Amino acid sequence: MKPTHPGLLVGIIAVVALITWAAVTPVYSDLPLMPWTAIPTVLLLAIGEGYSAWVTKARIARKPGTKPVEPLSVARLAALAKASAYAGAVFGGLFAGFGLYTVQILDRETPRSEFFVAAGSFVSCVALICAALYLEHACRIPKDQDEHKPD
Repeated sequence: MKPTHPGLLVGIIAVVALITWAAVTPVYSDLPLMPWTAIPTVLLLAIGEGYSAWVTKARIARKPGTKPVEPLSVARLAALAKASAYAGAVFGGLFAGFGLYTVQILDRETPRSEFFVAAGSFVSCVALICAALYLEHACRIPKDQDEHKPD
């Protein structure tokens, strides 16, 4: 499995944001209000993945006081990290596109509150992407120090 490239995630965010902005423009008045609950939910996911990355990195490095980690669980965590990074990029793009539309009409109260919800949700999606990339990095096998020493 190859590492996730951050540039690809930024591209996904940009494309989904533009598509969302174009789709929301004609139907904004018919849409229900955006729930604020995505912000704490995604932030909790980001915190969980960040903590998992920190613990996994210590266990792979065999720091004192940690148990060795099972290879299959590291593979599962790497798959979770990759999926979370892409999901965070897609949802971040959705929230960014919604925010792009509502920033144009901030003089009204409802779009102003929805802009702040969209912006907070976008920031939480970026936090999830960062935590997922850190978890993916933490799942890498460390290079042996003995390989580079001359005999």
